Amino acid sequence: MSEATLLIVDDDPTILSAMSKVLESTYRVRAANSGLRALQVATTDPRPDLILLDVLMSGMDGYSVLSRLKENQATHDIPVIFVTAMETAADEEKGLRLGAVDYITKPIRPAILLARVKAHLTLKQARDFLHDKNAYLEAEVARRMEENQAIQNVSIRALAHLAETRDSETGDHILRTQSYVQVLATQLQDHPRFSDTITDHYIPLLSRSAPLHDIGKVGIPDSILLKPGKLTDDEWVVMKTHAELGARAIEQAERDVDQPVDFFTLAKQIAHWHHERWDGNGYPDGLAGETIPVSARLMALADVFDALISKRVYKPPMPFEKAREVIAADRGRQFDPDVTDAFLTSFDEFVHIAHKYRAGD
Repeated sequence: MSEATLLIVDDDPTILSAMSKVLESTYRVRAANSGLRALQVATTDPRPDLILLDVLMSGMDGYSVLSRLKENQATHDIPVIFVTAMETAADEEKGLRLGAVDYITKPIRPAILLARVKAHLTLKQARDFLHDKNAYLEAEVARRMEENQAIQNVSIRALAHLAETRDSETGDHILRTQSYVQVLATQLQDHPRFSDTITDHYIPLLSRSAPLHDIGKVGIPDSILLKPGKLTDDEWVVMKTHAELGARAIEQAERDVDQPVDFFTLAKQIAHWHHERWDGNGYPDGLAGETIPVSARLMALADVFDALISKRVYKPPMPFEKAREVIAADRGRQFDPDVTDAFLTSFDEFVHIAHKYRAGD
């Protein structure tokens, strides 16, 4: 408390001197003999912890000074006690209404002045402590959330890499498709068909969920998954089960946690239905149109585009413009028309992402 700084504001030098003598043995005292000077002193070091402000001053009166102090972010929270010869209840109410914390009438009684100053400095100290504590707690909560998010992201990537260990082509594919769906979601966020679903909360969840779209491939035999040629009809039946295998694996993981995790919902949707088609001729459930979750519709296009432009043991990469034509031709058949339009609008971003995460050919 003895380190507290007080600012006394009064245009009467006799009163300034008298109040300073009462307070300077206990506190650091600064003085201003006008409203304008008070505003200057209040924003320079050492900043006042409490201001004792006269009301009736020539030039700028105390009410105006207080209003200016409250408008300035740097001085907004400094408590102000009015010290004045004005004694009516209306005057006191006006000062308190403007934001003063107390009202001391002249002539000054030293004991009253010291007691009021001490009381309000104690209140300020408690308020500052709570503010600092709240700021610390908010920072700690943010740090813990960031840490938990990092752990979650690493866990997702670790799961996604399980598929990569089975199929070496999967790693960069994961990074590219994750970026593609984020571009599509951002492009469609303000579209009337999607705005209720694709929110600011949804987009990062979608991005985190996307790497798990092919997690079910860990359950596909190597003889099929890594076959360097066209699959037989029977092998294709087995390959298509990866969608349901992935969704079941994520669902099991969801059961193992105590609390709901938002991204599991999107991850299940993407893993289960990213091979569905807009016209209903996809797999595993033959969903069509709006019955296909938005997340899966976005991933469906991202996945096909990346497959087209990527080199495989059984095919060369397709040129970007040709892949663009293939996607456009399937607008309203394999792909949601509006998702296709978002892709065409964002095509240059897709190409940039493809170059950024280009696997070594």
